[in-house]
Amino acid sequence: MNVDGRHYRTIWLKDSDPTVVQIIDQRHLPHEFVIEDLTSVEAVARAIKEMHVRGAGLIGATAGYGMAIAALHAPRTSPQAFMAALTAAGETLKATRPTAVNLEWAVKRQLSVIEAAGNDIEVKIQTAFDMAQTIADEDADFCRRIGQHGLPLIEAISRRKNGEPVNILTHCNAGWLAFVDYGTATAPIYAAHDQGVAVHVWVDETRPRNQGARLTAWELGQHGVPHTVIVDNVGGHLMQHGLVDLVITGTDRTTYTGDVANKIGTYLKALAARDNGLPFYVALPSSTFDWEMRDGLAEIPIEQRDGTEVSYIGGLHDDSIKTVRLTPATSPAANFAFDVTPARLVTGLITERGICDASEAGILGLFPDKKPSA
Repeated sequence: MNVDGRHYRTIWLKDSDPTVVQIIDQRHLPHEFVIEDLTSVEAVARAIKEMHVRGAGLIGATAGYGMAIAALHAPRTSPQAFMAALTAAGETLKATRPTAVNLEWAVKRQLSVIEAAGNDIEVKIQTAFDMAQTIADEDADFCRRIGQHGLPLIEAISRRKNGEPVNILTHCNAGWLAFVDYGTATAPIYAAHDQGVAVHVWVDETRPRNQGARLTAWELGQHGVPHTVIVDNVGGHLMQHGLVDLVITGTDRTTYTGDVANKIGTYLKALAARDNGLPFYVALPSSTFDWEMRDGLAEIPIEQRDGTEVSYIGGLHDDSIKTVRLTPATSPAANFAFDVTPARLVTGLITERGICDASEAGILGLFPDKKPSA
């Protein structure tokens, strides 16, 4: 993705010191573009937990790089001590955000390849850095392919509308800022825009952290995609009046039966889409599937974040970022970060291997190699 004409990923190794991981600190967007250096597991864990980085794919990639940093600083007295330190680092990283399955997936993948790399610790360290880069590269490539598979959906609507803009509603941020590049929900949008298909995106503000208003709107603007920011509860009204053609969201964890956990409020968008006969698609790479969970409502852990994210809001005032209280000081606030949309409300899943039904048969039809063991 380009920022002021320069290509960036959301995470990378520093050119002048490849032992340092660099990220775009998303807390400052859209008003400031800040690059942060990460040099310790503690710094990586803090970046994930405090949402310097966020989004399923980017959390996974950051965890992958975090394990590489852990390898760099682990004791070299013996392979056993080295692996014990890495296992502890993995537990630290996994504890930061419970809902996004990519995080645990990346940690497990790193531990597996590092363990298998033999007893030479220098080889293990290089293996960890190589795997971190592989995870990041795969994430970007899978998102690019999601865009290509989702593009025909938008092109078909465009043809039906005789070239009039296709109005797409999205929720939260499932763009390139939530992954290493391209994004998931936005990938088909970018692909359509780049092919000359007229599109317009309704961007939910996505309270309480406003990832839509701050992040999706910013990156769409950087790419030149027409868009309009709306408050979260406008979506149903727009659908009732024929102003939405298609809904695409991302997901932080999807069961192999098609239940989708995504940013709080996604379930309500799916209900409104169903009531108005509109297609509701979810875009995700295979790393976001949970191949062990069947029942999303019963099994997916729902993160509850600090209520201050609800009670306070930040923004630009007099050329500086200010935080102000919204609620009475004596009023408690609940902050459920995700909800689960049942598979029955999902029209289809857009993955790097193609589009499938949100069902066990549909998903395993695309991913027969992932079939859970009995």
